[in-house]
Amino acid sequence: MSARKTPRPKNLTSMKMLGKQLGTARRAAGHTQTALADLVRVDEETIASIEQGRRTLKPDLATLLDEVLETKGMLEAGVANLPDIDQFPMWAELYVEHEREAIALSWYDALVVPGLLQTEPYARALLSGRVPAYDSDELETKVAARVGRREILGRKVPPTLSFVVWEPALLMPTGGRETHVDQVRFLRECAELPCLSLQILPLNRTSHAGDAGPFTLLETPDHQHLAYTESQRGSQWVSDANEVSILARKYAMLRTQALTIEDSRRLLDRLLGEQ
Repeated sequence: MSARKTPRPKNLTSMKMLGKQLGTARRAAGHTQTALADLVRVDEETIASIEQGRRTLKPDLATLLDEVLETKGMLEAGVANLPDIDQFPMWAELYVEHEREAIALSWYDALVVPGLLQTEPYARALLSGRVPAYDSDELETKVAARVGRREILGRKVPPTLSFVVWEPALLMPTGGRETHVDQVRFLRECAELPCLSLQILPLNRTSHAGDAGPFTLLETPDHQHLAYTESQRGSQWVSDANEVSILARKYAMLRTQALTIEDSRRLLDRLLGEQ
C-alpha cells in the first residue's frame, strides 16, 4: 500500500488575494458575510476566514460562490491556479507586505548583499546554495520574488533607504567572478540614487554594533516603527517599542562606525578597479 501524500499548503499571499476578491464580489452583490454564508450553506466564520486568507477556498465552494455572486468563474479559476509554492516563508510574509509600503528602511547586513540590492544572478547563486536545496520550481519562484522586491526603488515617491553592509559581503565572490563584479557594479549604481545611502562597515574595525547579526528597521505610512531580525533557523518580526529602540540605537552606532557615503563609493570603485 503506497503512502498517502500530505497535501502541501497553498501560497498564503495568493490565498489572501483570492480572499480579497471574494470580499469585493460579496460587497458588490450587496451581501453580508452572514447572508452569503446562508446562501451557500456554510457558517459565517468560513466566509470570514476565506476572505481574510486564513482558510483555503475549496473548488466546490468556489463554484457555488461564482453562481451566487455571478462572478463568471473567477473564483473557481483562482482556486485552480493557486500556486503551491510560497514566494516568502510565513515568518517573512508580514515583513514583505510592510516593505512594499514603507516610507523609510534602514538595513544592516553582514555576510550577503541586502536583498533589496541583489542582482538576479547574485540572488540565484545565493538561493541555489540553500541547504536543503530548493527544487527547480521553488528556486525560480524565490528568485523572482527577491528580485521583484527591488520595484520599490522605482516608486514614484520612493522610500528613504539607508544601508550599512559589512565589507566581507562585498569581497566574497558569490556566483563566480562575473556575477560578483556585476553585483558590485550594481551597488555602485545604487549608491548614486538620491533616495539611498550606502555605507560600508570596514573589515579592519576591531568591534562594531552589528555583531549580533543582520536586521532591518522600517517606518510605515502611519509612522509605526518596526524591525525585523534574521537568523539561521528563522527570523523575527519586532514591534515592541523598547526592542525597536534598541535596534535603532545599534543602527545609529553602526552608521558612525562605517565609512562615510563618499568613502564607501570610493571603496566600491577600488573593488571594481581590481577586477
